[in-house]
Amino acid sequence: MAEVPFENETQKSNTYALTHQPPHSPSNPPSAGRQNVINVFWHEGMLRHETGGGVFDSGEDPGFLDVLEKHPENADRVRNMVSILKRGPISPFISWHKGRPALISELLSFHTQEYINELVEADRNGDYIICPGTFLNPGSWDAALLAAGTTLSAMKHILDGDGEISYALVRPPGHHAQPTQADGYCFLNNAGLAIQLALSSDIKKVVVLDIDVHYGNGTAEGFYCSDRVLAISLHMNHGSWGPSHPQKGTVDELGEREGFGYNLNIPLPNGTGDKGYEYAMNELVISAIRKFEPEIMVLVIGQDSSAFDPNGRQCLTMEGYRKIGSIVRGMANKYCNGRVLIVQEGGYHVTYSAYCLHATLEGVLHIPTPLLSDPIAHYPEDESFAVHAVESMKKYHQEFVPFLK
Repeated sequence: MAEVPFENETQKSNTYALTHQPPHSPSNPPSAGRQNVINVFWHEGMLRHETGGGVFDSGEDPGFLDVLEKHPENADRVRNMVSILKRGPISPFISWHKGRPALISELLSFHTQEYINELVEADRNGDYIICPGTFLNPGSWDAALLAAGTTLSAMKHILDGDGEISYALVRPPGHHAQPTQADGYCFLNNAGLAIQLALSSDIKKVVVLDIDVHYGNGTAEGFYCSDRVLAISLHMNHGSWGPSHPQKGTVDELGEREGFGYNLNIPLPNGTGDKGYEYAMNELVISAIRKFEPEIMVLVIGQDSSAFDPNGRQCLTMEGYRKIGSIVRGMANKYCNGRVLIVQEGGYHVTYSAYCLHATLEGVLHIPTPLLSDPIAHYPEDESFAVHAVESMKKYHQEFVPFLK
């Protein structure tokens, strides 16, 4: 794959975009401070993280199957995310920026030296299974460093006042990586590193909202004792999945010491769709962010909450992602001077994940009319289970979360 150019090409396929937002070309890039531009940070080197194949994410060949599948966290899913932003109707709203590898010293703001040493040694020794489903192969460590550094660059772009909205289009993902261990396809916590960068500047409070289908346990763990970071995670109710992921993601995991009450888990019933997610955003997320009054938002996105993802059991469609993006942009405009860092995590349906990404960014841009129609989502939803769960969590928060009382 040829490297994606970092100045966008003229897009002629969408009447709305051409009418309301002039397309840009190498000779006509968007101004850095334009509000309705998403600054996408990307580096082709992240495609070199090879995760292999087998039975789903096990890496195993049982010997009796003629056709094995790629590991779900493979390069193809991200290639489609890059291409839909380059050639899809949203492309006039995208400004490309080249990512860079993180320095080892930069990783220590979130991770321990001992853990980083373990990863460096594993990379030196070659193929290595860090934990179930998580493989450090030749090229993986370089890709992880690129993912971390690219996310740091995306955050710095905002902190330096060069743009309001940045999107770190990165892999391998990071939100399961804890300060001392890898987990769930993740080696380095890209979002956590970016949050630490913001806190080391003049930013006093950050909110991180994670909508990946799995609990953002690594990010939560990193800020579990901090009252400067409000960590909110909407995820399916999957619980712990072993030694690498001891956190359960339940509503009673509220943080500790100064951080008590600043870790808000919103485990939604399996099968929650667009209406259920919107209800949770309106009833739980907006009120918490309003009372917390952050100075910058970090939106951690995973398209594995979609109705067709092989790695999740939720039922979001493009419309649900679009609505979440719009709500987030509204909160950012109200509380954070419009500043939003978006960080890519999961999303394993090779084609539909790209469509859901497109819809999310449409929402963030507050584009009033969808630029893409949903090619497959016609899914009935009974939101009553989600509404009941949200109402129960609301009562729990009001009783036990000090800053929400």
